Amino acid sequence: MDQSIALQLLVVPVAAVAVAAVSRRRGWPAPLLLVLAGLVLSPFVPEYALDPEIVLLVFLPPLLYSAAIDSSYLGLKAVRRPVALLSVGLVLFSTLVIGWVVHLLLPDLPPAAAFALGAIVAPPDAVAAVAVARRLGLPRKVITILVGESLFNDATALTAYRVAVAAALGQGITWLGAVGQFAYAAAGGAAIGLVLAWLLSKILRALGDALVENTVMLLTPFGVYLAAELAHTSGVVAVVVVGLYIGHRLPRSGFGTRLLSGAVWKVMDFFLESVVFALIGLQMWPIVTALDWSEPLEPVGTALAVFAAAVLVRGVWVVPATYLPRLLFPGVRRREPEAPSWQHITIVGWAGMRGVVSLAAAFAVPEDFPGRATLLFLTFTVVIGTLLLQGLSFPALIRRLRVSNEQEAFADDLAEAGAQQAAAAAALARLDELVADGVADVHREVVEQLRLRAERRTLSAWERLGGGTGPGGEDTPGTVYRRLRREMLAAEREVFVRLRDERRIDDEVLRRVMHELDFEEATLERD
Repeated sequence: MDQSIALQLLVVPVAAVAVAAVSRRRGWPAPLLLVLAGLVLSPFVPEYALDPEIVLLVFLPPLLYSAAIDSSYLGLKAVRRPVALLSVGLVLFSTLVIGWVVHLLLPDLPPAAAFALGAIVAPPDAVAAVAVARRLGLPRKVITILVGESLFNDATALTAYRVAVAAALGQGITWLGAVGQFAYAAAGGAAIGLVLAWLLSKILRALGDALVENTVMLLTPFGVYLAAELAHTSGVVAVVVVGLYIGHRLPRSGFGTRLLSGAVWKVMDFFLESVVFALIGLQMWPIVTALDWSEPLEPVGTALAVFAAAVLVRGVWVVPATYLPRLLFPGVRRREPEAPSWQHITIVGWAGMRGVVSLAAAFAVPEDFPGRATLLFLTFTVVIGTLLLQGLSFPALIRRLRVSNEQEAFADDLAEAGAQQAAAAAALARLDELVADGVADVHREVVEQLRLRAERRTLSAWERLGGGTGPGGEDTPGTVYRRLRREMLAAEREVFVRLRDERRIDDEVLRRVMHELDFEEATLERD
């Protein structure tokens, strides 16, 4: 490989990770800073056109799979109606409205090409919105709706996009055929996902090795996506179904699998998201230079109009889609007696930032596609515009509306404390059974130590409800215990490192004891 190409391949991820690291340290929204950095550097770096195959195969499947694993199947099931209205209804509605606006502004562009653009910019990317929402403590239901939308809307948009592109290229697609193709892609992707999820769960259970299990899970999204796409179904739906299934069953896996899985996917998400948002910004120069600027006001005016339509169409859809089903169907009111607040609707309506999937779909348009350069420019404008306008204003909007999850967080802590107490009671009862049956021939001191450990875990859960302080603001016993134990662990580490440096213990021994100390400190940090 040419050294200059190798250097370019290394510079982008290194620079992206560096910018993301600074953003995390400063508490800034990393996706927005990465996009801005890419915009600034775009004219000064070698021209690079985003390869859609790389995005749709290398970036999209693992990001979707990770989000699905981290999602709650039961939580998504509880909000399936709003998620379906956003991920299917809103995407199709946006495709039609934006396509109609483009057709009015650019009458020389074939209608199918205009609707292809509508499908390209229809699906929002909730990565930035969800990151901000979690950091600012939005209610769980709102976050679940946004995550659910982002998991499934790409499938709707990419299917509609393929139908529109085929029609624009004169491949004879009818409305009935388009509906059938959409239904086949969604149903087929879900069926393939369910079959592969069942097989994978059997394989993972038989492996019984945390390292091998997580290696298999790393390969899973790519294999599932390819299998579904080869069957001409939706790879996105298949990956999401597998991720939800595996994530729902993950608590039944070994503790090592869960610990390693959490770390692996956090690193994967951080790296891929950093590179993806940097690549979005770096696309500015090749896209802008490919356009005809003989009359600059025309492309700029069209871009602003399409951008406005992409922003407004979400608000136009969200309000009636929230309230009309409640008015028309009594069953909806029975299942959901409490109507969503206008603050929550406003937040969902403003969380419409577009992302790299839109750019990848635009670059995937064939070279002979009518108006391809204009389509790329309009897509780029919508993506960058929504990331900057809605992304920058999203935190301020949440603070302005004073929406928080304080009551929900307290309820979670209360439920956890009750569950910890019930679990501790079961553990202590089992301990008493073992001792009474003579199964565990142990000393009294060992039994008391196990009993105190179970009781301390329960006490920590109840103490967390008071913020770690007792009456008068003094530290609780659990808080004092954790602080002193952390100091003891730090002292132990210093001794082990010193002994290693003095060559009195081997590095292998050091790694083993450090692993044990790290697990204990992780438990203290959790408490």
